[in-house]
Amino acid sequence: MIFLLLLAPLFLIFEIAQLVLCERYLGIKQIARGADPRSLGLGEAAAFFWSVTIIFYGLWMLALLALPMGRVFGLALLGLTAIGFSLRRGCTLKWVLVLLTFEGALRVAVLVSLCITTWRRIALGA
Repeated sequence: MIFLLLLAPLFLIFEIAQLVLCERYLGIKQIARGADPRSLGLGEAAAFFWSVTIIFYGLWMLALLALPMGRVFGLALLGLTAIGFSLRRGCTLKWVLVLLTFEGALRVAVLVSLCITTWRRIALGA
């Protein structure tokens, strides 16, 4: 079960990559140009792997609920995702960037905390 916790750094990298992509496709320059991010889509293979990773990430968050040490982190990540999604659905494109950046930063903070907690647990041999 500790294997699930060791996946946290991979998802941390994924979250940071999502923040970079968010800025690329929904950034200030794109908004100023009036570009529609749906027309700037990723390549088919990249979109496939991105979608699969998001699904795997969601399943991983649910799996964290089964671990006593990961339960709080899983709840926090799922809660942030649900709140962020519900807020993004009802806002304009200009606010989507703000919400995505804020939501991503909070998820990065939770993942960093999970990485540190897991590392300490491994280092102490518990």
